[in-house]
Amino acid sequence: MRLLVAEDEPELRRQLQLALQGAGFAVDTADNGIDAQHLGSVEPYDAIVLDIGLPGRDGLAVLAAWRREGMDRPVLLLTARASWQEKVKGIDAGADDYLAKPFQMEELASRLRALVRRSAGVASAVLLHGAVALDTRSCALQVEGRPVALTAHEYRVLAYLMHHRGRTLTRGELAEHVYGQDADRDSNTLDVFVARLRRKLPPDFIVTVRGIGWRIGAAAP
Repeated sequence: MRLLVAEDEPELRRQLQLALQGAGFAVDTADNGIDAQHLGSVEPYDAIVLDIGLPGRDGLAVLAAWRREGMDRPVLLLTARASWQEKVKGIDAGADDYLAKPFQMEELASRLRALVRRSAGVASAVLLHGAVALDTRSCALQVEGRPVALTAHEYRVLAYLMHHRGRTLTRGELAEHVYGQDADRDSNTLDVFVARLRRKLPPDFIVTVRGIGWRIGAAAP
């Protein structure tokens, strides 16, 4: 799952990127409202963290522009201004959630996981399919009740597939949601990650749709 973090304070931006990468997300960053608005308009993020007090263009103006364009991805606003009036402005501008500074990184990650789940129509933090359980809170996989180790890239590939089970995902879509903006999005690398995952999962859990991509197979009865 891939995020945009728009925050102008360098140290906080660095901390946010590291914490959210540690929580299993691919993370792009922007330090001003103009760049943030452009990235949010052209990149298919699963969720966006948007500071209200951005230079160049403030966060509420950026958010309003996205919503006018029809961009419907979930947006969580960050602000040092915690008054109820500011919260109302943010929600009315199209925000999905709101977090006042200072905050705990664990709370931010939890709120983002919830936004991503709701956007994908998923209710639980633990993604269940047959004998497979993927806990998005801890990035932990269990198969038939046994823990199975995953690399960060393997986790992101499996998490995106399981959030969107029932759909066939193209190579392009999967690459856009598991790699950051500056990563090498070689689609052949996805084959490597899928092959590794298949060795760790039940037979036919990940099904290849020839010429298109992959999907999660039917759960065993």
